[in-house]
Amino acid sequence: METKILTSIQYKPYPVQGGYSGRILEIDLSTPEISVMEVPSEYKEKYIGGRGYALKLIWDRVQSETQYDSPENILVMAGGPLCGDARFPGSGKFIIGTISPLTHTFIDSNVGGHFAPLLKQCGFDALAVTGISRSEVILVVDGDEGTISIAQAPVFGEAIDSGGLSYGERLLLELNGGELKENAAAVTAGSGACNARFGIVNSLYYDRQRKRVRSKQAGRGGTGTVMRHKGLKSVLVRSSISRIKANHPVDRGAVKHAGAELKKVVSKMDPQQLRLASWGTPVLIEYMNNFHILPVNNYQYGQAEEANAVFAEEFLDKYFSKNIPDGCYYGCNLACAKGAEDVDLTRGPNAGEKVGVDGPEYETAGALTCMGIFDLHYNMEYNWYCDQHGLDTISMGVTGGFLMECVQRGFLSKEDTGYDLTWGNVEGADRLLHETARGEGLGKICGQGVHRAKAWVAERYAKKAGVPVEEVMEELSKFGMEVKGLEFSMYITKESLAQQGGYGFALKGPQHDEAWLIFIDQVHKEIPTFEDKAAALKWFPLIRTWFNAVGLCKLHWIDVRHPDAANTDNPAQNQPTLEYYVEYFNGTVGTAKTLQDILDDSERLQLLQKLINLRHGRGTRASDQIPLRAMGPVYYNEYEARAEYYDEWLKEQLGNEEPPKDPRERHRLLMELRQEAYQKLCDAVYKEKGYTPDGVPLRETLERFGLLDDQAMDLLSRFGVGRERLISN
Repeated sequence: METKILTSIQYKPYPVQGGYSGRILEIDLSTPEISVMEVPSEYKEKYIGGRGYALKLIWDRVQSETQYDSPENILVMAGGPLCGDARFPGSGKFIIGTISPLTHTFIDSNVGGHFAPLLKQCGFDALAVTGISRSEVILVVDGDEGTISIAQAPVFGEAIDSGGLSYGERLLLELNGGELKENAAAVTAGSGACNARFGIVNSLYYDRQRKRVRSKQAGRGGTGTVMRHKGLKSVLVRSSISRIKANHPVDRGAVKHAGAELKKVVSKMDPQQLRLASWGTPVLIEYMNNFHILPVNNYQYGQAEEANAVFAEEFLDKYFSKNIPDGCYYGCNLACAKGAEDVDLTRGPNAGEKVGVDGPEYETAGALTCMGIFDLHYNMEYNWYCDQHGLDTISMGVTGGFLMECVQRGFLSKEDTGYDLTWGNVEGADRLLHETARGEGLGKICGQGVHRAKAWVAERYAKKAGVPVEEVMEELSKFGMEVKGLEFSMYITKESLAQQGGYGFALKGPQHDEAWLIFIDQVHKEIPTFEDKAAALKWFPLIRTWFNAVGLCKLHWIDVRHPDAANTDNPAQNQPTLEYYVEYFNGTVGTAKTLQDILDDSERLQLLQKLINLRHGRGTRASDQIPLRAMGPVYYNEYEARAEYYDEWLKEQLGNEEPPKDPRERHRLLMELRQEAYQKLCDAVYKEKGYTPDGVPLRETLERFGLLDDQAMDLLSRFGVGRERLISN
């Protein structure tokens, strides 16, 4: 690749043993400088990898005043000890962690592809980037050549240089002398990430079956925004070392057995359950619509007659390639990453082109229903353009839905928006998308996310209407679907107290990868009591955190139920499948851990993330409060649409007491009781987790996990917990 090298080092790739290379590649873009950190044994034992490594680096090296655009902010890309072994399904996952432009605290987003396995083959368990480059650069980690280089970002032409999908494909071609090969992968962030706080990182890899570069996305929290702000346009990794038995496990037999058994379960049970291998995650659209969970019109309604236009069978019939096993990485027989070829773009700057589209996943389709859109073809275009621009489909859709509801309820006029922005208007939504990518017009506001858009709308409306800004903000906050600054993912929580808590207590904000309880609570009704829900809100986030630490996909566990799970005390935990994961971990790393040991390791990471949140002003009970719409039908039109269900719920709560005869009074009482239930849930979950009633970890909770260092003690003292300082021996 011909480009100006700013700095480069020669190195010999560090061998992987027991799932680890024991090295972290550190890049300072301000200098620029390349260095290698040798990972202490205690580090990997306590923090595992993936999210754990990112948390530890940010806890140790970042300050409370660090913002997403501070040079000292760290952008971490890390797999884990179980990432990269094709004998076990779902092993291509890694996380990208940083201080978020949306939440101002730690965020991580998990993503698939070949990048992390290849980075490990190059000799590194993680990549940590600090500093800000004076010009746009790329980083090339070339295990074949034994070089690591920071170079000026190549210029290929205006149509490609946005930094999105096309740019990454061109870089991969250049790296391999004009060929696309499986020995190289890249991460990129499109130019839209420069103009919006919810920029994504694309993980690009060559798919030999489709004979093109495919992409997966680290979508949540603005990781791509941080990457582009640092001046880092792309990272490329290359290694031609065989990836068979790549982790060099301590016990190969255990790894082989665990992987084979899980693959058998997936092959047998997935066709009887969600059928993800056949339909992909869009299969969830029909489930969510049937159970009133689809976030129609900014989460007002959980169901729509038009929804069948975007059911999975429509994507499969008209777009998705049939009979192609679409795994994110080798060895995955769930293979739910569906894609389409030769999709015509009819709108936007690339109109007239035919493109390959990777997706949409359920969340992307759900984001469009959030704007009242059920146009099948626009799903494909929206998906591709968000990836190309580098925008999170979820935050884009939820912020767009919020602005549309502001139009519906009179807080914004056409004069304010500049064009028709009403429910289901594809032309308006498409214009907003491209304006957001360019940072122009209303898109400049949309790109700030719901939390900041609320403030803009409130100030504008208050000035025109002559009312206090605070009153307007209070009203907008009822339906502004964000917590801690992060937009909700695509599940209505009005009828699931457990999922309300799952979103409210999620440390990064309302993202389902921390606590996706909607199925087991609302659909399968497997946690019926209040106590069941509180216990689940501790247990499920722990095991989910572990997946993000070790470098594995969760879907084989949570979405494919083992046939023996029904015979256990808690079928929803699917513990027979978790036994395979424990065996895989022990076989790879050479430990003898139990499932409880793994949960304890995860709890340490959760507590460390909680401490970071507290340090950055996002960790108390106040930060766990959710919008009223997340608790119930905040407006009467929502209540009317499900009055029969809500009235029945109200009768159950009142017992022998008669509900009010006036439906509007029933609606008022319903919302009052829903708010009380959520506060009661806060009390129960904080107690379960070993927190104070304000959501701050107790001293003994931190002590149990070896986290009570001086920084933690100082932090606790600010909240009146454990005021004495830790005294070193």
